[in-house]
Amino acid sequence: MGALVVHGAQAGGFSPISIYGSIVNGVVERENLPGNELVLFFASLVVNLIIAAIVFVLFGGLKLKGRDLESEGDGRTKGNGAGELAADAANLTPARTATLTALAALVVAVLVFDLDAGLSAITLAVILSAFWPDASRKAVTEVAWPTVLLICGVLTYVGVLEEMGTIEYAGNAVGDIGVPLLAAVLLCYIAAIISAFASSVGIMGALIPLAVPFLAQGEIGAVGMIAALAVSATVVDVSPFSTNGALVLAAAPDVDRERFFRQLMVYGGIVVAAVPAAVWLVMVVPGFG
Repeated sequence: MGALVVHGAQAGGFSPISIYGSIVNGVVERENLPGNELVLFFASLVVNLIIAAIVFVLFGGLKLKGRDLESEGDGRTKGNGAGELAADAANLTPARTATLTALAALVVAVLVFDLDAGLSAITLAVILSAFWPDASRKAVTEVAWPTVLLICGVLTYVGVLEEMGTIEYAGNAVGDIGVPLLAAVLLCYIAAIISAFASSVGIMGALIPLAVPFLAQGEIGAVGMIAALAVSATVVDVSPFSTNGALVLAAAPDVDRERFFRQLMVYGGIVVAAVPAAVWLVMVVPGFG
């Protein structure tokens, strides 16, 4: 279920008005590369839709088709549902109202005022804990701290590699390969592997400029290559080390987080291994763009 949530979120991730779409289209325009916003958008949409459909079928989604969702007491069931909704509305305590307001404020702060998401979230959490300390203490114990520390450690390691120029070196080395199609698939895998352990936004902003000299040779279609790079760098966000995967892991209710973490890690590894080659075969080999 967590994987489906991430793929659903990524399906529309490259809309021209989304963060991912704006970044990639901006880099393409800045580097004077031929681009196509609709191709980029539909590439991500189709790839994530296909993967979500495969996951849905493999994990028993078709068994839900014949299930009777209406019981014999249909009217009674609807009445109970209405009663539950009324009860939930009555349980909207001041603390819950403040929490929902804080979530809305976080979205506005990040998207409208371009504030740091982490610092804004911590600030809002401190404010909430000051008013409801008892509830906040219970919330802190529910955080999967081993997972948080693991993700922070990996992000720090990737940041060190990027600061040392390792990622740039790898991209340049691949670009110097004399076989364009081989270099293209290796760039897709670099995008996928690094993004699985870091921010997809940062990786896309770094790898596309590295591919400019490679694309300038004209042997690989720029539109298809950029779409393949973008999809490779974002479809792996199901990894528990990446932003979306970590959010799903943190928000999953009533689950064994360690087991769920391992499941996401295995699934993320499968996506990293399979998807870059698939998008390369479909988007790059035919020479689009």
